[in-house]
Amino acid sequence: MTSFESVILEVPDPEAADAFYDAFGLGPYVDVRASDAPTTGFRGFALSLVVSQPGNVDALIGAAVDAGAATLKPATKGFWGYGGVVRAPDGTICKIATSNKKDTGPAVRHIDQVALLLGVADVKASRRFYVDRGLTVAKSFGGRYVEFDTPASAVTLALYPRRALAKDTGVPQEGTGSHRIVIGGAAEAFTDPDGFVWEAASVRRDEQGGAPGRPARRR
Repeated sequence: MTSFESVILEVPDPEAADAFYDAFGLGPYVDVRASDAPTTGFRGFALSLVVSQPGNVDALIGAAVDAGAATLKPATKGFWGYGGVVRAPDGTICKIATSNKKDTGPAVRHIDQVALLLGVADVKASRRFYVDRGLTVAKSFGGRYVEFDTPASAVTLALYPRRALAKDTGVPQEGTGSHRIVIGGAAEAFTDPDGFVWEAASVRRDEQGGAPGRPARRR
């Protein structure tokens, strides 16, 4: 059965990507490997970073921009809290947000939770697909959002309508080619209905010396 264990970003320059994600604070959460697979426009996913206060949002966005990220949405207050969106040099979109509107202490670059948001054509159909493969639903809001229970990973897996995810992150929804992301945790390799590739976690551990619940060693 499938279990969600790791996020592998496919990037043109793994060494540069390593340096960026370490500077940003996402180093413990993602793995990278080389790929030049053709891709254009929105790649259909985003990483969501949840933090405890607005100052932490600003600190992380500042670190990302200093390391080479582009700002897609400047950090602003909203009815839901405070947050902004950046795009990594390799094209990965990262949303940094907090539900709190006021700081309660000094700003720190600390991430409380990371989620991989998959933008899908039909949330309910994708939910059924993954439940049939063994994932357990932790939260569900009909066709708007589904979050899975992912105890084997430091990252949470969630489904979001593709159009809504693109709008939320400030990019057009159109995109073609590779997603340039591989998800580790399948009992055997497969591709989901939206083209997201899953890789057998046992292969990753054997080849790279990783362990369940932690990213494999980067190449």
